[in-house]
Amino acid sequence: MEEQKTRVIQEYVPGKQLTLAHVIANPDPILYTKLGIEEASAIGILTLTPTETAIIAADIATKAAHVGISYLDRFTGSLVITGEVAAVEMAIAAVNTFLQEKLKFATASLTRS
Repeated sequence: MEEQKTRVIQEYVPGKQLTLAHVIANPDPILYTKLGIEEASAIGILTLTPTETAIIAADIATKAAHVGISYLDRFTGSLVITGEVAAVEMAIAAVNTFLQEKLKFATASLTRS
């Protein structure tokens, strides 16, 4: 008797979520060179779906703290902000709060390295 194999098909279905909220405090200067961005005390990295949410997150971040937008991609949902460590953390926290409370997103804990 032939054994039947189960086949599982997985699909990526974007939901309303902030999947990564990370701060790199005092990064090695080579990182700025490799990323092609200006040096600052910290780099904040966010990944969002739907991907256009990166635009909203950039607006919230720049209004919440003195940070710059170093990279924004509305097609992948990537946002990179730079500034002083405290400002980057404050901006990411503001994005998290807004997305969770106002837009009912699933959010990620702020991590730091």
